Amino acid sequence: MAFTALRVLELGPGERYAHACGDHEWIVLPLAGSCTIRCAEPVPRPAPSRNRGSAPDPAPRTQAGPDLPQVFELLGRDSVFSGLTDFAYLPRDGQAEIGSCAGGRFALVGARCEQVLPARYGPARDVPVEIRGAAHCARQVNNFAAAGVFDCDRLIAVEVLTPGGNWSSYPPHKHDEFHPGEESRLEEIYYFEIAPHGDTPGLGYQRVTPSPSGKTDILTEVRTGDAVLIPDGWHGPSIAAPGHDMYYLNVMAGPPGPPREWLIRDHPGHGWIRDTWPGQDTDPRLPFYRHRAEDETP
Repeated sequence: MAFTALRVLELGPGERYAHACGDHEWIVLPLAGSCTIRCAEPVPRPAPSRNRGSAPDPAPRTQAGPDLPQVFELLGRDSVFSGLTDFAYLPRDGQAEIGSCAGGRFALVGARCEQVLPARYGPARDVPVEIRGAAHCARQVNNFAAAGVFDCDRLIAVEVLTPGGNWSSYPPHKHDEFHPGEESRLEEIYYFEIAPHGDTPGLGYQRVTPSPSGKTDILTEVRTGDAVLIPDGWHGPSIAAPGHDMYYLNVMAGPPGPPREWLIRDHPGHGWIRDTWPGQDTDPRLPFYRHRAEDETP
């Protein structure tokens, strides 16, 4: 993918992972377990001086600094179906080490970017939780790094939880062209985890159809650990099999220049479904969870 990146780390007890941010900004998001992140932010490296009358100096370049790293302790969660999680932002050109005493699974979601923003902690209590759709199209969205919620240069990322039997990411929509105020140009990664039913592993389905600006055409079964890459096209529905709740992590970013915003166009043949939602009951299984009380342990 040209603008987005995803890595999922499986760390054993006491294991550590060294991460170089490169030309991407990153968010470390616990999927299962807790972790400690040590991050050395880049420090400005002044550009060479220029003779009078030459072009202005460019923005300062950066390099990884030798100063003591910041430390972020992420409480995490038992699973993506058990609760909201805190997270940490890592800047472009930074260096980080991720370690977990008890082990766990952690997503690194990234986007190619230009600005160097400060490393920082995102508390779970600040994550807005939204219920979208109604009836069999109802789902929960955790907008932890949505545009306008958490400051990034290019990265947009949210979590979506869909009760078993429901259709999510519906109606099909796209964001593969830049039309100011109407549609964003964003490629997207879907990462899935599907809840089992007893000893039966979970499964779901993902559909992507070609749009006027793209040729992506996918109909695939998805299981825990699968990712679907969507550079373009109408995407949706994401279908959760009955009895198997579906989680997916959306990672989005676009080219430099346009504003960082999520503007979509519904498929003209299916957008009418939104008009049926007002007045319908939402799914009684939602929300999956709410914010924990301040004094409640994870």
